[in-house]
Amino acid sequence: MTAEPTSIPTAAAAAGSTTAGHRDHAVRPQDDLFRHVNGGWLASAEIPGDQGSYGSFMQLRDESEAAVRAIIEEAQEHPAGPDGAPDPRRARIGALYASFMDEAAIEARGMDPIRADLAAIYATTSVRDLVALTGRLQRQGVSGFYGVGASSDAGQPDRNLLTFLQSGLGLPDESYYREEKFAELHGEYRLHLGRLLALAEVPDAERAAAAVVDLETALAAHHWDRVKTRDAQARYNLLTGDQLRALHPSIQAWLDGAGIDARYYAEVDVWQPSYLEGLEQVLAEQPLEAWRHWLAVQLVRSYAPYLSGAFVQENFSFYSAKLAGTTELKERWKRGVAFVEGAVGEDIGQLYVERHFPHRHKETMEGLVGNLIEAYRQSISALPWMGPETIDRALEKLSQFRTKIGYPVKWIDYTPVEANPSDLIANAASAQAFAFARELKKIDDGVDRDLWFMYPQTVNAYYHPLLNEIAFPAAILRPPFFDPERDAASNYGAIGAVIGHEIGHGFDDQGSQFDGTGKLRNWWTDEDRARFEELTARLVAQYDVLEPQETPGHTVNGRLTLGENIGDLGGLGIAYKAYRLDVAGRGLEEDEVVDGLTGDQRFFHAWAECWRNVSRPETMITRLATDPHSPAEFRCNQVAKNLDAFHAAYGTREGDGMWLAPEERVSIW
Repeated sequence: MTAEPTSIPTAAAAAGSTTAGHRDHAVRPQDDLFRHVNGGWLASAEIPGDQGSYGSFMQLRDESEAAVRAIIEEAQEHPAGPDGAPDPRRARIGALYASFMDEAAIEARGMDPIRADLAAIYATTSVRDLVALTGRLQRQGVSGFYGVGASSDAGQPDRNLLTFLQSGLGLPDESYYREEKFAELHGEYRLHLGRLLALAEVPDAERAAAAVVDLETALAAHHWDRVKTRDAQARYNLLTGDQLRALHPSIQAWLDGAGIDARYYAEVDVWQPSYLEGLEQVLAEQPLEAWRHWLAVQLVRSYAPYLSGAFVQENFSFYSAKLAGTTELKERWKRGVAFVEGAVGEDIGQLYVERHFPHRHKETMEGLVGNLIEAYRQSISALPWMGPETIDRALEKLSQFRTKIGYPVKWIDYTPVEANPSDLIANAASAQAFAFARELKKIDDGVDRDLWFMYPQTVNAYYHPLLNEIAFPAAILRPPFFDPERDAASNYGAIGAVIGHEIGHGFDDQGSQFDGTGKLRNWWTDEDRARFEELTARLVAQYDVLEPQETPGHTVNGRLTLGENIGDLGGLGIAYKAYRLDVAGRGLEEDEVVDGLTGDQRFFHAWAECWRNVSRPETMITRLATDPHSPAEFRCNQVAKNLDAFHAAYGTREGDGMWLAPEERVSIW
C-alpha cells in the first residue's frame, strides 16, 4: 500500500490518449457517453464472421492470438531453443500443433478415434456400468454429470477439496429448458443431436436425439439457476464420503470409474446438493437406452473438434451459428492455437512473456495497483453508511490483498503430456488426463498461492475470493487498457478502472462474504449488511430495466449481473479517486487540457473506449441469459451515470440522456 501516490507519464503523451476518429460529435457525452466516444467506430464496425461480438477486448485477443500463432509456428519449425539446445517446451508446442493441423490424416480417420469408446457405451448393461464408464471418460476429457476439480475450502482456505458442480446439459443453462422464449430452440437442438449421432453411426439417430432432449429436460429441472449458484453461502456444502454416497449412491460407481482414491473424497464440497439428489432420481427414472444416447452425445460433442470436418461443421452449425449468430467457422490455425493453449498454456505463456512483456510494465502496474489500494483505503475509511467496526474489518481485508502482475513466478511442468505429431486424439486425451491428475494433486499438496488461473497471453483479469488475490495477465496490459506512455487520466480511466473492478470484487455481494484470508466468514455487523443490501437492491433495480439496442424486449438480469456491476461501479469510482490523488501528488489542482478535453473528461473517455463493442443479436440473447456481466454499453453508461464526478466533468442537467438525479445515484465503495 502506498501512502504517496506513484505518478505515471502525463502531459504531452495525452494527445493520443483517446481515439478522436472514433467519436460521434453528433452525440453529446451528456446524452450518451458510449456512443459519443465510440459512435464513429460503431457506425463502421464489422463483426468478423467467426465471432459473435467484436470490440476492444476482442481486438486485443486477436493481437494475442496472432502473437501466439507466431510462437507456435516458430516452435514447430525450430523445436530447439535460440542457442540450439533442446527445448522441451518448443518441442511439445510444435508437435501438438502439427497433430491438429494434419487435416488429411484427421479426415482419413473419420470417427475411428471414438469408435471403441462408443461401442463401450452401447455395451453397458446397467446404469451402474454406464455411470462408471462416464467416470472413466471424464478423466480423458469427456463431459459428464458433474463439473469436478480441486478448490480451496471456503471454511479452511489453506486446503483444497474435491468439488462437484452441476453439469450434464447441452444447452447454455437450465433456463433454456424451462422458459417459453427458448421453446423454438428445442426443435433445432433435437435436429442437431440427430445429425451428430447419425455421423457417429448411431442407429435411429432421430429417436435417440429426442430421448436425449427429454432426459436433459428432466435433469435441468434439478439444476440451480445462475442467480442461486452465485450465493456463496448456499453453495458451500461440506460432505463426508459417507454423506456424499447417502445423498447420491450412484456416485461411487463414478468415483471408481474415474479411478479416484478414497482419500480424495473423504471430505468434499458440493455446490448444488439438490442436483445430486435429482440426478439420482433421473438415473432411476430414465431408461438405460436414453442414458446410453446421452453419454454418446457427450463423447461425440467433446471430441468433435478433433474429428473429421463433418463433426466440426455440425458442432459449429448449432453452437456457433445458431446460438451465437456467427457465419464462419474459425480458420483451422485459430482452432489449432486454441487447442495447444488449452493443452500446454503456460509453455506458451513463458515464450509470450519473453517476447511481449517488458519488465517496466510490471513496475508501472505495481505503482497503479498501490494507488488504487490507497484510494480504496481512503474511501472505505470515510464511508457514511458503514459503521466503524465493519470499516476496520474491511480495511483489514484490503491490507491482505495479494497482487499478481504479468506472469507466474513458477511454471507448470507439462512433461507428462503426450505430444505425438501424428495422433491428435491421443494428445487431447493425454492433456485432459494430465489436467485431471493435476486437480487431484492439488488436494495432496494443499493451496499453492503462486498458481495462476489464467495464462499470461489471456486478455482478462480476475479476483479470487478464496485467495483474496487480484491478477492481471500480461496480454491485457496493452492499449487501450494500458500504455505506460499514455497520460495519467487515460490510464486511470482504463486499466485503473480494471484494477479497481477486480479489487471491488473483494467487496461485492459474493466477495464481501469472505475475509482477508479467503475464509467464508461474516465480518459485518447486521446493520451494515442490511444497509449494503439496500444499496445493492437499488443497483439491481437500475439494471433490471436496461434493454440492449440489439435485442428489443430482452433486458439485463440485475441480480445475475450484480457482482460485476458492483465491481464496475466501485472500480470506476475508486479509479477516479486514485487519479485525483495522482494529480494532487504532482502539485496540481487540475490536469492540463488536451485536444479540448480536461483530465476528468479524458478519464471518462478512456473508460468508454474500453467498452467499444458490437454484438450479434443471437450472442446478446445468450449472454443476457447466462453472462454475469452486463452488456458493454451499460458497463459504460450506467456506471458513469451513478458517479457525481461524471456529471461534474460534463455539466449534465436534468433532461440529458445521461442524467440521473443525485438521490437516485448509487455509491457503495
